[in-house]
Amino acid sequence: MDSVKDSEDLRATALAVLSAALDDAGVDWEQPDPHTLVASLPGTRKLSTTCSLRVGEHTLSLNAFVVRRPDENHESFYRWLLERNARVYGLAYAIDRLGDVYLVGRLPLAAVTAQEVDRLLGSVLTNADEPFNTLLELGFASAIKREWAWRVKRGESTRNLAAFTRLTGADEPSAAAGDGPAEGTGD
Repeated sequence: MDSVKDSEDLRATALAVLSAALDDAGVDWEQPDPHTLVASLPGTRKLSTTCSLRVGEHTLSLNAFVVRRPDENHESFYRWLLERNARVYGLAYAIDRLGDVYLVGRLPLAAVTAQEVDRLLGSVLTNADEPFNTLLELGFASAIKREWAWRVKRGESTRNLAAFTRLTGADEPSAAAGDGPAEGTGD
């Protein structure tokens, strides 16, 4: 019976450490069930990264969505992820049955400290947010080009596509790069 009590104590301690660490970091989070916290980590390239932290009987499991399955260039896309795995702290890139990309990791409950949680969340941001545009270029270049052309044709803003001008062939943001509709569109 002591091992069951010890396991429950470890789980309770890990949950307390996680919630305090998320609060200290100023991260929005919710608790959909007694053993799971879901955090929304703000990014700069990717608006936010949803990160699920599940406290099991013996381990903390982390799962963070990175990007959906690429439309094209699969070999180069997945090769890039595999090569980067060698430099990722505490996590690894993985795909689900649909080919969507996640960062996953496990940590023994006894190793869950505020510092380690901060380090893992930092690793999520480093490996989900920082390479986001690169992943989009590798796996969605054709879609980005189509979206750019469609927006320019309609006089729509291309501001949120500015990071991809190398793909679109645009040297500078177009006249449609403003916040609202272009003049003369009747909108």
